[in-house]
Amino acid sequence: MQETVQVIRGWLHAPERACKYVVTPNVDHVVVLEKHSKFKQAYDKAALTVIDGNPVLWVARLLGESVPCTVRGSDLTPAIFACFNNKQESVKVFLLGAAAGVADRAAARIMQKWPYVSVVGTMSPPYGFEKSIVESDAICNAVNASGADLLVIGLGAPKQELWVHQYQQQLSVKVALCVGATIDFMAGEKSRAPVWMRKAYLEWLHRALSEPKRLGMRYLKDAVIFPKLVLKELFVNR
Repeated sequence: MQETVQVIRGWLHAPERACKYVVTPNVDHVVVLEKHSKFKQAYDKAALTVIDGNPVLWVARLLGESVPCTVRGSDLTPAIFACFNNKQESVKVFLLGAAAGVADRAAARIMQKWPYVSVVGTMSPPYGFEKSIVESDAICNAVNASGADLLVIGLGAPKQELWVHQYQQQLSVKVALCVGATIDFMAGEKSRAPVWMRKAYLEWLHRALSEPKRLGMRYLKDAVIFPKLVLKELFVNR
């Protein structure tokens, strides 16, 4: 986490506004990446990839990758805010995503907890906005007009990664984080798993029980497909 925060800190201090975006793969991302070529292209263009789920970490190590630990998006965002919470090192943030009003509540809580983090804009885009060039251009214009350095995108995968990849050149932020439900967590709209469940690698279970209709079938599908992908990688591709 510390290494990741320092990399992003360096980008936020740099003068150029090149919109380097960060992706955080979990099991579901890996499953979708297998068949979704545009999602794969978005991942390939990411400036930084950090692992969000323990199964992905374990498999990466099994395949010989030297990865020290997970860096969850829901933990990374507050870690960055904590790093910039001082007079000498403030940061301007734009929150994009979540349901109407949720980002505003998240903004209030963020600025209360980290007084030197300035949330300069929030937006909950309308359903299907990603299919509209006009809507997407308007979002880019709003983000750019705010003067934000850091864009926190909570639109869910693969929508958030596809969108920022498509509009990367139009965004004048320095860094964009693709971090799923993080805005909901910061607003208190959704609760994180208790610490003991996180330590026991059971955060996925807490999420599934919290949102069974939305996540139940997804996790069931991933539990079937992900092991097949691992076996394919071990015994076919290698």
